[in-house]
Amino acid sequence: MKTIYYKTESEIQKIRESSLIVSKALAEVGKAIKPGVTTAELDKIAESFILSQGARPAFKGYKGFPATLCVSVNAQVVHGIPGGYTLKEGDVVSVDCGVVKDNFYGDSAYTFGVGKISEDTAKLLRVTKESLYKGIEEAVEGNRIGDVSAAIEEHAEAHSYGVVRELVGHGIGRNLHEAPDVPNYGRKGNGVKLQRGLVIAIEPMINMGKRDIKQEADGWTVTTKDGKPSAHFEHTVAIGKGKAEILTTFDIIEKTEAAQF
Repeated sequence: MKTIYYKTESEIQKIRESSLIVSKALAEVGKAIKPGVTTAELDKIAESFILSQGARPAFKGYKGFPATLCVSVNAQVVHGIPGGYTLKEGDVVSVDCGVVKDNFYGDSAYTFGVGKISEDTAKLLRVTKESLYKGIEEAVEGNRIGDVSAAIEEHAEAHSYGVVRELVGHGIGRNLHEAPDVPNYGRKGNGVKLQRGLVIAIEPMINMGKRDIKQEADGWTVTTKDGKPSAHFEHTVAIGKGKAEILTTFDIIEKTEAAQF
């Protein structure tokens, strides 16, 4: 079993700083999401913002990944490579971003609607975000990873959505991906016991249709097998006593979204 690294308060503060930069970068990207914009343009916005904060993109060059953001549109679940695709009215686009500053990482993802999206798709986004927060509610000292996982799975499956199993959340700190894995499905009372000092990225990937996925020929992009849309939301979270501490934030994004409607 891989070693789990528990963080000191000062290390959590560094993760918090990186996490805030990630959150602000996602908000900058969110402002630019509209029909006619390419996913490569979104990537440039994020990269220049991150560099302006004295940080660097965590994903660029990670295991050979070529970009700052993972931008996954519609049936793409995760790890989409930004490029020439032009966003269209009604698309949904998951944007996953990581940052490293002072040797500590932050990681977050948010799924945006492009223009007006269908009611079915809006519901998928809402339920996926809710399932993230259901998981976070269980991320407290004394619980187990399975409590987080089961809460996510139960909420998503109550709406007949498919919960992706092959891709999971993870510990985070001096490395982008650390132990333990944080699946989005599981049984209460199972898995690693949660203790103070543990920092994890919780990231439900929920499909409108079945849970089955496939890897595309580029070696990165993961899509739903049935071609139905997928949503992805992620927070970096420190295990707390009685309540988890969310180190990333969606507040800035949600304020921008509200102002657009």
